Amino acid sequence: MDALAPGSGEVPEDPFALHNSASAVLDGHGRVVGWSERAQEHLGYPPDEVLGRTALDFLVDPRDHETVRAAAAACERERGWSGVLPVLHRSGRRVELGFRARPVIRAGPAREWFLVAAPAQEMLQWETDRSVLDGLFRRSPIGLSVHAPDLSILRINRALARFTQLSTAEIRSRRIGDFLIGPDVKTIESRLRRVLETGAPLIFTEQPCRLRSDPGHERVVSVSAFRMEHPSDGILGVTQLVEDVTDRYRARRRLALLNRASARIGTTLDLGQTTRELADVAVPDLADAVSVDLLEPVARGEETAEEASGPVRRMAVQSVVAEALRVMYSVGEVFQFDPRTPQARCLAEQRPILEPVLRSSPGWYFHDPERTQRALDLDAHSLIVVPLTARGLLLGLLSLWRAGRPEPFEEDDLTLAEEFAARAAVCIDNARRYTQQHQAALTLQRSLLPQELPAYSAVDVAHLYLPADPATGVGGDWFDVIPLSGARVALVVGDVVGHGLHAAATMGRLRTAVHTLAGLDYAPDEVLSHLDDLVNRLAAEQEPAGGRSRGGQQIVGATCLYAVYDPTSRRCTLARAGHLPPAVVTADGTVSLPDLPEGPPLGLGGLPFESAELELAEGSLLALYTDGLVEARGLDLDEGLERLAEALSRPGGPLAETCKAVQDALLPDHPPDDVALLLARTRVLAPERIASWELPAEPTAAARARHLTEATLTGWGLEDLAFTTELVVSELVTNGYRYGGGTPVTLRLIRDRSLICEVSDGSSTAPHLRRARTTDEGGRGLFLVAQLTERWGTRYTRDGKTVWTEFPLHHGTCR
Repeated sequence: MDALAPGSGEVPEDPFALHNSASAVLDGHGRVVGWSERAQEHLGYPPDEVLGRTALDFLVDPRDHETVRAAAAACERERGWSGVLPVLHRSGRRVELGFRARPVIRAGPAREWFLVAAPAQEMLQWETDRSVLDGLFRRSPIGLSVHAPDLSILRINRALARFTQLSTAEIRSRRIGDFLIGPDVKTIESRLRRVLETGAPLIFTEQPCRLRSDPGHERVVSVSAFRMEHPSDGILGVTQLVEDVTDRYRARRRLALLNRASARIGTTLDLGQTTRELADVAVPDLADAVSVDLLEPVARGEETAEEASGPVRRMAVQSVVAEALRVMYSVGEVFQFDPRTPQARCLAEQRPILEPVLRSSPGWYFHDPERTQRALDLDAHSLIVVPLTARGLLLGLLSLWRAGRPEPFEEDDLTLAEEFAARAAVCIDNARRYTQQHQAALTLQRSLLPQELPAYSAVDVAHLYLPADPATGVGGDWFDVIPLSGARVALVVGDVVGHGLHAAATMGRLRTAVHTLAGLDYAPDEVLSHLDDLVNRLAAEQEPAGGRSRGGQQIVGATCLYAVYDPTSRRCTLARAGHLPPAVVTADGTVSLPDLPEGPPLGLGGLPFESAELELAEGSLLALYTDGLVEARGLDLDEGLERLAEALSRPGGPLAETCKAVQDALLPDHPPDDVALLLARTRVLAPERIASWELPAEPTAAARARHLTEATLTGWGLEDLAFTTELVVSELVTNGYRYGGGTPVTLRLIRDRSLICEVSDGSSTAPHLRRARTTDEGGRGLFLVAQLTERWGTRYTRDGKTVWTEFPLHHGTCR
């Protein structure tokens, strides 16, 4: 850096320096006996015109005589004087000069006065600068230190002396390391050397520092520094200004921490993630180690009482030292604090606890002395425990430790921790409430949809269900596999208009209705007709006062596909209500969409539904799905069906893998609509597991049926069921003979997972179970059937009815 030129005004020189000032000597009578060249330059008088003359006669205007005489009297009295006086220039103009007067001591009684003068403006500027310099060292609140080129201290001001707790005399010629400790010394000195080497100033640079006189408290100072230079002598050293900005720094850090907490805590509604975010934000800015513990009900997403207590679950831990994580309780552990610990007091009193010095705390170690000792070995020395409360409810607590930093927690740290915890508690409570609602939704889903489909003799099944609303986890689509009589199975897929809980509730009602209708063994088209009536009733219940909702559209609507597969005949009967047709995949991978009567969506009312019948080869794959599957990626229907066919065309392989292949081919990560997919691979019951006879309508039919039943069961190895089955068969065949209208009676036995016995006749009259009186001669047959079988019922066909019963088989008998 270039040195400043003399007279530039940036660094004014002393105006009374001999080479700058005018000087004169007056004798005791005020006569001029000495006159300098600079005096001639300032006032215009050459020496020969002034020497021997009285200064008052030619240098002072008559109007200023009294002022000058007063100054001379003060000078005589005080043995010296300084100030500003007006004097006359040789040209006659008045000039204000600053004077300094001192007596000259000579031998003898004669007295002379030595006067030094300079322009008043320069003198005033110089005095102002001297006053500023004096203020910097005596009265400035900002610390100032002047260092030699080797960084030894030349001078400090009083503010810095108070900061270092050393006097200005004690610190002179010493170095920074004599009153600061740690790496702070190296940091400060390296920065000052850089200023000395480059000349670039250091401006408001903040850095921590610890005093040797108070090593337990860390302070933050703002340092500015500049290089001192002389025009001729070069670099003189460096001056630094030091301001204690600890309070300002902590306030800024506090605000930054709270802003960071607002931005980083609560990014998800996952309770575990939210508590981990809380722990991550608190370390290392607020504490060296932290743990987050929630009351056990809160950790499960449940509400807590206003005065909650009991065990807590460790949700998150964080530390700057890895060893501390092994000392602290692990995430997921459930425990209860000893009543004498600060944590227990915090929970009981619901107020923050500050333990500045842990070793003198009377109770914090009672919970686990062994862990406590390990923590003390890691220099844990200070603790803050803050309750986590939201909406007036206690959720848990936040524990903060200090170990690496020597200063203990203070009241300001406690205030910061309270604000920090209050903001975090709101996010935790939001996550808890979401967890509660999500668990409720999952419970609803588990109650509305089948979770694990059992094994069926008729089909192997796999399914896929993805709701459009991931927050609730449920939607309006549904699927079902319902076992029917005669080893048959019903396959159902439906789609309720809308998404979320409302659609799910409607779906649950329709699914329940389908189960009921399936239990009555209605044909598929009859099932849809009854569902259509139900949807109309549901829509009527939800109509607002004054009529239907917007545009006359119904609030409730749905589509459905209902199929019944019979493994004894390989026939599948299907009906659909506004739903997409199923995909049929043969064993060689050929995919087709059978042309089924479409039928109107459920809820239109009054329109008929039709059934269609398919014959499926063994090992055929039947895929039932909702429109959300084939329209999820914004494809039109034909493109979606092509992709579905391609994904289904891979023959063989587990059905779960086929479901995954369909999902990968057609669905994005978050489908915009609910999706349900049901895959069923058909099986066929072997002929040797089925026995069927047509018996003439004559009195010997029951005896004939008993004989055939006994022989068949013996051949199947089910002799232990023969007696009971004969009784049931005899009763059912007798009823068919009596009330069947003279038509032949058909007896069929099926050995499946249970022993199925079916008796069919041409009558549509339903048998009724009743309790016979003691005087009645009959009426006990169906009561006997109900007592001897596991299940029984009636289904109707175009030609009459079939009464069926099921007998349980022991494990391994169905072979």
